Amino acid sequence: MGPSSIRLGLIGDNIAASSSPALHRIAGRLTGLTVTYDLLRPADLGKSFEEVLAWAEADGYRGLNITYPYKERVIAHLDVPDPAVRAIGACNTVLFGAGKPQGWNTDFSGFVAGYRHVFGDRPPGRVAMAGAGGVGRAIAFGLCQRGASELRLFDVDAGKATAVAEALRSLPVKTTVVVAKSIADACRDADGLVNSTPIGMVGIGGCPFPADCISGQRWAFDAVYTPVETPFIVAARQAGLEVMSGYELFFFQGVDAFRHFTGRDVPQDALREALKQGEDQVPA
Repeated sequence: MGPSSIRLGLIGDNIAASSSPALHRIAGRLTGLTVTYDLLRPADLGKSFEEVLAWAEADGYRGLNITYPYKERVIAHLDVPDPAVRAIGACNTVLFGAGKPQGWNTDFSGFVAGYRHVFGDRPPGRVAMAGAGGVGRAIAFGLCQRGASELRLFDVDAGKATAVAEALRSLPVKTTVVVAKSIADACRDADGLVNSTPIGMVGIGGCPFPADCISGQRWAFDAVYTPVETPFIVAARQAGLEVMSGYELFFFQGVDAFRHFTGRDVPQDALREALKQGEDQVPA
């Protein structure tokens, strides 16, 4: 591929409905690059995650996005320059080049940018968060960075929630971090609700919060963006909460990942409009 061409991909297990290929191809067109972007599902390729990662590097990919369930697993294979990302312990963006691949977490930076875009400078307050996996770790750090007064973590795997809590407590943050015994306990008197699980995603469905827990909060965020209107987002909006959809996280993490891959800043308004209109409406 020539200097104006770049080869990217996504590794994950439930990625058929991903909009990442369109985002990066459109971003390429808007910045004068030809971008190819492949969906790399290990089961379809008959390879392990590690084998796909190594194959992509050897085959000439510039970089990869990493999604569920590999964001924590990939860390062992990367050099992670940012100490905040090392503390998060999960990466969703891998850049190949000289030496060991570099890892970044644009879920973290993208969540912070998305939160500012939707909610401005309003502090998160007391937040109940379902899910403490790869994306959950990034969002938890983002909430602390935005000044959440209390973060109540719940995961069906209590060990994951405990690990995130310990990582956050090791940092100079003012947020009180607790591991909740149940999702109902986490929601009690909360200002915000956050879903960081795959529940609600196409092919999985459902809502991470019991219906009677979605009431009285100020705001809600769902990390799932396929579909954008998840059962949780619909229920939160109906209960009068201000909502941030997973689309905002998808959009801003993609903008940041594209910057890592290419060194270029894509015009955000043009990218947002092009994604709305459809990839085939953007001149090649």
